[in-house]
Amino acid sequence: MNKSMLYLLMILAFGQFTLAQEIIVEEEKEEQKEEKKEIITSGRIKADGVAAVVGDYILLDSDLDRRIQQIKAEGGDMGDLTRCELFGSMLEEKLYAHGAVQDSIMVNELQIRSNVDQQLEMFLAQTNGDLDYILKLYNKESEEALREEMFEINSMNYLATEMQRKIVGDIEITPEEVRLFFNSLGDDKPTFGTELKVAQIVVIPEVSEESRQETIKKLESFKSDIEDNGASFTTKVLLYSDDTASKRNGGKYTLNRKRPRMVKEFRDVAFSLQEGEISDPFETEFGYHIIFLEKVRGQEYEVRHILIRPEITQEAIQDAKDKIDLARSKIVEGVVTFQEAALEFSDEEETKYEGGQLMNPTTQDFNFELTKMDPELYAQIQNLGDGEVSPVLQDEDRINRIKFKILTVTDRLDEHEADYARDYVKIKDLALQDKQFKAIGEWQEDAIMETYIKINGDFRNCDFNGNWLKKTK
Repeated sequence: MNKSMLYLLMILAFGQFTLAQEIIVEEEKEEQKEEKKEIITSGRIKADGVAAVVGDYILLDSDLDRRIQQIKAEGGDMGDLTRCELFGSMLEEKLYAHGAVQDSIMVNELQIRSNVDQQLEMFLAQTNGDLDYILKLYNKESEEALREEMFEINSMNYLATEMQRKIVGDIEITPEEVRLFFNSLGDDKPTFGTELKVAQIVVIPEVSEESRQETIKKLESFKSDIEDNGASFTTKVLLYSDDTASKRNGGKYTLNRKRPRMVKEFRDVAFSLQEGEISDPFETEFGYHIIFLEKVRGQEYEVRHILIRPEITQEAIQDAKDKIDLARSKIVEGVVTFQEAALEFSDEEETKYEGGQLMNPTTQDFNFELTKMDPELYAQIQNLGDGEVSPVLQDEDRINRIKFKILTVTDRLDEHEADYARDYVKIKDLALQDKQFKAIGEWQEDAIMETYIKINGDFRNCDFNGNWLKKTK
């Protein structure tokens, strides 16, 4: 797979398109026409400022430099990707989006606007609310202008991603194709890095019933103050909510009946409310909430919520610490195995019945390749020998503000050349990826020939991997 196509697939996978797009409104675009010097798109852009035209989309001369600047500003690295290769990947982006439009793939404007809201919230969280820094980074004069560009970026991203998904969506791989792919590698078989299997025992401090009731009463008082005294729901969010992700935005989320978001309990309550209504307190795995249904637009529900996590007493924390200490002592002394201790002591339902074995979320098995392991997990097990039990570690996650755990490495497979039997799942993934790449390449080759494409200026001298200049072979 050539580098520009690989770059495009990475862009599609992570949704990081960084340029606004412009649509050409001319209906007639014949390849036989000579390059024009007149103004197009209602006089806003001159033809000599257009680096390329791909179907209904254009690339300006300045777009490539803007792309490079933004990649660097966001901490990216061009590596050995050349300007021509990057420009080629930008052409591919337009080709995918154009193909999506031709295939009648529609963009849901409300969904895209919701995505923009979430992304801007994330940007603000990463910059401690420094909107001016974000505007400067994207060279925008106002939040409105930034939002409009982000809308265009997200729309383009959506179209291109959906087009790619459509191309590869029905592709499957058979065992025979996997075997043929593996055999075709010959002496170029991949090397898989060292892999570990990791198990853990987690103990979580217990929340008392008294603390639960205090939390419920607090939320009930908020609801009463808002309904009876006209207090501001948004102000309550800013002062009291434990949901840091939405707190900056007044606790706002946009839900869609057709696209599940948030946990089921939250959705069920939100969709049961009438516009302008505030729910009673209810519980999810994150704590206790009240929801205010602000507006309904078709299938879109705009809600605000307050999350309060019940307080955990020092006594509960100490009890949890004593419990994990006991579990570790029994394992180290040989009284129980790690697997037995997990079943007896662990509060983590996902792992306790598997002997504490952690599942790799990427591969959906129990193997973790050392070089691809989550840095936090790697730091916790990097000095462990096989079968050794870690010291007690204090940790937290998105649900629990405090928890204690111990870990062990249950199996280790050193770096090795791919073995068909032992590494079948990984080889199958590589074979499927190879088949998908080929399908994308074939689609792109056909689409280039069927789409109006015009490359201008110095970019015509690029040695593209794709036949963007439509040269006869």
